Formats: sequence, C-alpha cells, structure tokens
Amino acid sequence: MTSRSSGTESPQDPEDPVDRIVRLVLERAPTLGAGRLVCVDGPAGSGKTTLAAALGRRFSERSHTTRTRGVELLHMDDVYDGWDGLDAGMATVTDSVVAPLRTGVPGRYRRYDWHRGSFAEERPIEPCAVLVVEGVGSGASAYADAITCLVWVEAPADVRLSRGLARDGADLREHWTAWRDREDEMFARERTRERADVVVDGLGPG
Repeated sequence: MTSRSSGTESPQDPEDPVDRIVRLVLERAPTLGAGRLVCVDGPAGSGKTTLAAALGRRFSERSHTTRTRGVELLHMDDVYDGWDGLDAGMATVTDSVVAPLRTGVPGRYRRYDWHRGSFAEERPIEPCAVLVVEGVGSGASAYADAITCLVWVEAPADVRLSRGLARDGADLREHWTAWRDREDEMFARERTRERADVVVDGLGPG
C-alpha cells in the first residue's frame, strides 16, 4: 500500500502507510473520551480490512505507552442490517458506539449474522486507547469531531468488484452492484474522501 497525507506532508513520502497513520494518531490529542478514533473508510473491496488489521497490530504494540485499555477493532460488516443496511449501520455506530464512548461509557452493538440474515448477540465496545472502525461508512460526518484520523482506501472499480465476488461468490453480483450504487451516493453526500487525513492506495505493496 502507498499513501498520501492531506496535511503538509509530501505525497511522495515513502513512509509506510501503517507507520504514518500510527504516528499521526499518536501525535494528536484524544478525541473519543480519553481515547482516539481511527476510521478506515472507502468503497467495498478497496483493502480496508487488510489495512485495519495491520493498524490494530501496530497500535497493540504501542498500547503499553497508555494507561487505558489497548485497542478495539470494529468492522462495519458486523453492524449493517444486511445488504440494505448501510445507513442503519452508520446510525448504530453514531448512536450506540461513538456517543457513549465520548463520555467514557462502553458502547455496544448487535452483531449481524450474514448466514442467518438476522442480528445475533450483543457485543460491548469498552473505552480504549484506540478504536479502529473499518468499513464503508465508518468515517461518518455525524461524528467527524470525534475522529482522530480518517483514512480513505481506494482501488480501481474492476479490482474491487473482482475482490468482492471472489470473497462472497459470483451469485451475489446483483447485491454487489446495488451496494456500490448506495455507497457512491453516501460518499458523495458525506464527502468522505475530501475529509480524509490520509489517502491509501489499496493496490500498493503490503
């Protein structure tokens, strides 16, 4: 992966994107109660999950420098109410996760079971040093002031579709096509890429 910062750093800076994001986050003051919020957003199939996992590992290595609970990772796929649940998932994170964590109270959500097509168990999100929220809509403008670092991950449309169908199955092409239309509308409304602190190329090495 390669990246560029929307701040003062050069787009040609060769620093590893994971290292750059971690550095930016830890340089900034807490924004989510006593913790920090990192949102890894971008269209489906761009490489967000891979980047978020790498960030989770790197932040965990640094968690000994803080007094609060270490790192929590929340996947938007666990929050959507199925293929039509993009907006509802964003509202859940806004109201049930970010809002309570702002005040130091645990957040919570019900995990969506894609195989059963219904919500399953409730899961808590404890106050922590770093919360990484990954997935389409994770960087919602509704809580922009609570985001320490907003990361946008992108890749060509054909690559994203190929990745998605390889993961979910070619029989879900119609669902994927409809989802892409919904996410395009949401991103245009939310201006997510324009608000990003860092833009990451999902085709880059690593």
